[in-house]
Amino acid sequence: MNSSSTRLFAEALRLIPGGVNSPVRACRNVDSEPLFISTAAGCRLMDADKREYIDFVLSWGPMILGHADPSVTEALRAAIGRGTSYGAPCPDEVALAEEICAAVPGVEMVRMVNSGTEAAMSALRLARGVTGRDKVVKCIGCYHGHADPFLAAAGSGVATFAIPGTPGIPAAVTADTLLIPYNDIQAAKECFEAHGPRIAAAIVEPVAGNMGLVPPVSGFLETLRSLTQAWGALLIFDEVITGFRVAYGGAQARFGIDPDLTVLGKIIGGGLPVGAFGGKKRYMEQVAPEGPVYQAGTLSGNPLAMAAGLATLRKLKTLDYAALEERTRDFAEELGHIIRSRGVPVRTPSLASMFGIFFGEREVRNLEDTRQCDQECFTAFYKQMRARGIYLAPSAFETGMVSFAHTGADFAEALDAARAVVFSR
Repeated sequence: MNSSSTRLFAEALRLIPGGVNSPVRACRNVDSEPLFISTAAGCRLMDADKREYIDFVLSWGPMILGHADPSVTEALRAAIGRGTSYGAPCPDEVALAEEICAAVPGVEMVRMVNSGTEAAMSALRLARGVTGRDKVVKCIGCYHGHADPFLAAAGSGVATFAIPGTPGIPAAVTADTLLIPYNDIQAAKECFEAHGPRIAAAIVEPVAGNMGLVPPVSGFLETLRSLTQAWGALLIFDEVITGFRVAYGGAQARFGIDPDLTVLGKIIGGGLPVGAFGGKKRYMEQVAPEGPVYQAGTLSGNPLAMAAGLATLRKLKTLDYAALEERTRDFAEELGHIIRSRGVPVRTPSLASMFGIFFGEREVRNLEDTRQCDQECFTAFYKQMRARGIYLAPSAFETGMVSFAHTGADFAEALDAARAVVFSR
């Protein structure tokens, strides 16, 4: 069928590399073409052909309130009327910084930037600057944006397309990136024993969300905290996904771990481009112009993103995270039951408002476990669910997202779609 999305994609292929502005959107891994979205409201998307979908991607995480939430939309309307960019401080960036510092235990000061990639890159530079060391410990399969040091054994799109790091990065740049498997406590200990005096930081997604949903095993985050303290390194939590999603105060509030630096994004911008890095005052005071570690950005603290983020966080403070977690858990459990009833092995873990779909018997604790899952089953499931109006992430290495806008009727419709999926075994 020559749909509007097909026509738009053909034109995009002529003008944009791969026809998309972020690789996973191309849907190649699931033998599909991308849908071009024209509008979104609540938990629903509408494509260019006016077909509607229940959205479990939520712009890859930011839309925890749902799309076009009235409080956020109104804040943006007011902000647009005041101008779209100043290149100077604005009141809302101070108010948003106050909300973040009050909510996230490890953040005493915060610097606004424009993306999670920029935030992670800046946090690592700060860690290297304050410790005088170069090496960083990174977990295989965790994705911290596309800055050069982090693309060694990254998850998300890099894993989806089986790109080994990426061309264009000199070997010397990743030589100081030390890799350990996620959730491997012994590997973490051995890494610090071998390199401890030269390690500036360990960076981790406290809940891995770029190899599917993989929660931390008991003791893993605690071990990273104790090792970094023992060796004089900094612990960086990448909470671009988990911040204000797994709890209002993020994963560090949920698990009771106090990192030195925190990377944020997605939800704190209410759907607009945003990032932030923050942490202990003694470290953040080393950032220019207060200190010698340089970081800058023309659009940092953009008044539109600040207004949307501020409206989002203020509304989230009034909402019931526990109830959303319960609804997400019930949905994921029933989804798994439906698939297994067809004789297809699957695991559907959930945590807070996130869930995973892993076709296979084994428990998934790291990237290698994810790679062992049945990609053909995932592709068949994705394509049939999409055909029935259920919008899932087009990669087994991504995480399903739920918003406060999803209702019982939305979950029921998605489960009915799953009951109609046919697996060829």
